[in-house]
Amino acid sequence: MTLTRRAVLHLGAATAALPLGSIFGSQILASQRAKAADRASRAAPLARRLADYALSLRYEDLDAATIERVKIHLIDALGCGIGALNEGAVRICREIALPVTGPSTIIGSTSRTTSDLAAFANGAAIRYLDFNDTYVGKIAIHPSDNIAPCLAVAEAEHASAQELITAIALAYEVNCRLIDALDIASRGWDTPVLGLPAVALATGRLMKLTAEQLTHAVGLAINDHIPLGLTRAGDLSEWKGIAVAEAGRNAVFATRLARAGLTGPAPIFEGKTGMFQQVTGSADVDIASFGGREQPFRIHNCILKPYPAVIYTQTAIVAAIELAKEIGNRDQVAAIDVATTHRGFERTGSEPEKWDPKTRETADHSLPYMIARAMFDGDVTPESFTEAKFR
Repeated sequence: MTLTRRAVLHLGAATAALPLGSIFGSQILASQRAKAADRASRAAPLARRLADYALSLRYEDLDAATIERVKIHLIDALGCGIGALNEGAVRICREIALPVTGPSTIIGSTSRTTSDLAAFANGAAIRYLDFNDTYVGKIAIHPSDNIAPCLAVAEAEHASAQELITAIALAYEVNCRLIDALDIASRGWDTPVLGLPAVALATGRLMKLTAEQLTHAVGLAINDHIPLGLTRAGDLSEWKGIAVAEAGRNAVFATRLARAGLTGPAPIFEGKTGMFQQVTGSADVDIASFGGREQPFRIHNCILKPYPAVIYTQTAIVAAIELAKEIGNRDQVAAIDVATTHRGFERTGSEPEKWDPKTRETADHSLPYMIARAMFDGDVTPESFTEAKFR
């Protein structure tokens, strides 16, 4: 039989209802240790406090439910990557990585390349279909974008499964918590910027960097790799699905430089003309509230998508499919009124390009197109974005 992705999501819904007590149980001892350390380091720059958190997190601090969630999101990300292997943009990324030999596997081939290029090629595949998981804080992100760099570096470093799982949980936690604290979209920047420190810390931990080296890795990763919000505005290009893979590549390379002894700009967040001043605005990021203490990990708040489209269209697709069944003859439809969030309107309906998509990337970010496609076909799949359909 064929077990569809949506069937898996339906079956797995019950597992999301695990009691929070089981999540908190294994974290009490870690909480006391971590809170004391956080109070002592509260005056330290944010990059250093993030580095200390990255080094303090142990596999033993992950409860069974969190470990299971990491495995689910890892498998889901790999499935998304395999599903996109034949896409043109993904092939280009793979072909760029193939000629360079190294220790890390390129998914969809028998070849290996450097860890940073493997993070790039595999990250492009995982992200391209807009099907991988989502977390919504001040803006929506795909935290499984951070899995490809972790896989590539874990293979290069001969890391254990436990080390890989811890690194992935760490990347999710840092990325999601920064998204909770910092609204970069309203200032015109793109979301991969907050994946840079998450990848640097997670892969730096796999490389067994010191706290000082991790701090430099965060500075190196962020300073020269601030992506423009133009990536997700107007008529979207293929770069929409590749930008975060490039961020992962940059972060891995920066971390390798830090391991070799290169220092980075500091303090990267609080410094004059630093991240807070130039990009995000200032914020109090409370490391004591991060997972592994008295709080559950943010990976439990990440969702798996039932449809390969931007997160803001997911509920509208469901409604459109059901509405079409009720209507029957679609020729009698004169107009459709849709309610969405302010952010949903900004991202999927506020620009003329979203009402006349001319690229695949624009189509899967178009609320009008998604509703029409769902009503015509009774579903939305990767095949919904062929040029013949969105044209």
